[in-house]
Amino acid sequence: MKGLYKDKWKSTHRLRPSLGHRNNAITVCSLFVLVGVFVSVMFLLVACRLNLYMFSGQQALKFQTKMDQNFPLECLAWNQTLSCPKNYPTTHTNLDRSQANTCPDYFRWIYEDLRHWRATGITRDMVEIAKQSAHFRLIVLDGKLYVEKFRKSIQTRDLFTLWGFQQLLRLYPGRIPDLELMFDCDDRPVYNIKQYFRRPNPGPPPLFKYCSDPLSLDIVLPDWSFWGWAETNQKPWEVTLKDIKEGNKKVKWKDRAPFAYWRGNPSVSNVRADLIKCNVTNSNVDWGTRLFIQDWINESVHGYKNSNIEDQCTYRYKIYIEGWSWSVSEKYIMACDSPTLYITPRYYTFFARGMTPLEHFWPIRNTDMCKSLKFAVEWGNNHTSKAQEIGEASSRFIQEDMKMGYIYDYMLHLLTEYAKLLKFKPTIPPNAVEVCSESMACLADGKWRQFMEESLVRYPTNAIPCSMPPPYDPSTVKAIIDNKTRAIKQVEMWEDEYWKNQN
Repeated sequence: MKGLYKDKWKSTHRLRPSLGHRNNAITVCSLFVLVGVFVSVMFLLVACRLNLYMFSGQQALKFQTKMDQNFPLECLAWNQTLSCPKNYPTTHTNLDRSQANTCPDYFRWIYEDLRHWRATGITRDMVEIAKQSAHFRLIVLDGKLYVEKFRKSIQTRDLFTLWGFQQLLRLYPGRIPDLELMFDCDDRPVYNIKQYFRRPNPGPPPLFKYCSDPLSLDIVLPDWSFWGWAETNQKPWEVTLKDIKEGNKKVKWKDRAPFAYWRGNPSVSNVRADLIKCNVTNSNVDWGTRLFIQDWINESVHGYKNSNIEDQCTYRYKIYIEGWSWSVSEKYIMACDSPTLYITPRYYTFFARGMTPLEHFWPIRNTDMCKSLKFAVEWGNNHTSKAQEIGEASSRFIQEDMKMGYIYDYMLHLLTEYAKLLKFKPTIPPNAVEVCSESMACLADGKWRQFMEESLVRYPTNAIPCSMPPPYDPSTVKAIIDNKTRAIKQVEMWEDEYWKNQN
């Protein structure tokens, strides 16, 4: 800690001329001349800048007298006082509206996720029902974050989820409305729709999670790994995206191994156990797959040498398959510009509903997977242009529509829409504590500390959030679902015809 800021402030070099007895007058005059020239040049530059604006008809920009201030972690102060810093801005000012843009289309599912409470609003009783499944209660009040913890999550999911909320507040100070919510860090959704829409209606509980499914009420938010997953050495998302983008350049798609690649833990679900049966080492038939079992304990011992995401875009096809529920690997796999062979999922994340079969991925049946995968690989190797196009579309979707700025904007818009539905005034419970970046990062070490520092928002943005597109109407939602179903059925027809001819 002591050396954390030892180089923060360094002495500035001052002009210290060594004036001799005989040349004092000459040296002083020279300095005055230099200063005069410098001032004249600066005056001319400012005048030209103003004239350009006058002739262009645009309003002249205000001259800024100082750069945006940086707000690093104040761990020295935290260790002394154990209180959160008070110097961070509390408002979002000097906004640049010139770069305003519309949010990606998947943001429109925010309205659908909150649709169940449109008519009734959200009462405190509804929120309290969700407490039985939550790991923590999160409160935002006057721009500050408070947390009441109920139980510990798997690994440090809760810590990095809270870290994400805190960075959102640092990015958009004063923009997050007062609110109170329950968050569950486990995998599977909890509340079934039918359970809460029968008579008498107890009121559906709003519970935030990382994934949901079409039969559940749970509200989806970005998972903890966007700020880093220290237990598996997965870096924060902004760093990972750059690494994968560089990894895509290492081997041209046509030169990659013409097989479908997957690496993971097959013991977490039956569907993954079935996938492993398709491996060339477990069968007399080469199903066009190369599957590898991931031993995280062994990987941690050997420095995660086989776990670098950016090194795994060397096969023409990547396989995505759910585990116990959705898999964190989804976004990493889709970011690679090899087409994703997407095994029929049960769950969805906040962004998955923005992807379309045959445009962003190739659908794979979750029954008789080996044949389905074999056909997909054969089809791709025989239709290389189309296959490469699908891979590039998915990579572009992840790289452009899921940049870290959009992750924060999604959180901002979802929380804003959620807060509009609250029928009670959020309060700070007796057991809640204020949370700031220092209270989490200053106590961390190793990868945990490293990833927090890498994902730290150091100052508020002067950009405005993307603007929300309008909500879907029911007919549009139905059309989206029907189109996806039609595309999947088309692939299944091609596949059935292929195997019929083979037989």
